[in-house]
Amino acid sequence: MRITKYTHACVRVEHEGRVLVIDPGTWSEPAALAGADAVLVTHEHSDHVDVLRLAGLGVPVYAPAGADIPRLESARVGAGTEFTAAGFRVRAVGGRHAPVHAGRPDCVNLGYVVDDTLYHPGDALHVPAQPVETLMVPLQASWLKTTEAIDFVNAVAPRRTFGIHDGQINERGLGSVNGWLAEQTDHGYRYLRPGESL
Repeated sequence: MRITKYTHACVRVEHEGRVLVIDPGTWSEPAALAGADAVLVTHEHSDHVDVLRLAGLGVPVYAPAGADIPRLESARVGAGTEFTAAGFRVRAVGGRHAPVHAGRPDCVNLGYVVDDTLYHPGDALHVPAQPVETLMVPLQASWLKTTEAIDFVNAVAPRRTFGIHDGQINERGLGSVNGWLAEQTDHGYRYLRPGESL
């Protein structure tokens, strides 16, 4: 499985000619969607879903049931749903967006476990019931503290971990967060720059 990180929360997954893209938001590069066979959207915020790009893409899009995403035709899924997207087995987990302040924003958010290997949590720190090999951990958000990201990685206990959700963090802050995650977790933490693959 080839994983390519794009700006902010967008991740492209490729295997045997199949392409699945998770959270191509308004900050991510259009190249992330080139040749995509299907798209997963974790929630309704524009940094995770670019409705205009997806509307013209012509591939299946999967989004949470109850998400407020006008003008986007998508298959709606709920927590616990298992389905196939672009030939990948996907399990939707979680349920709600992490609160920012006083319970806001309160919208549906699903994380996706792909082929029992890769986990993208969207804007939440839901620990899946099953083990995963690769975790995409949010690095910075109005709803997140670094200590929570560290605890999340240690609770999921993947074999390897890569940072996402970094579109609003400068180089100095990024260096600090990356240092903390590498030092305080023992789960193969590595930062991928936009466009970098593994």
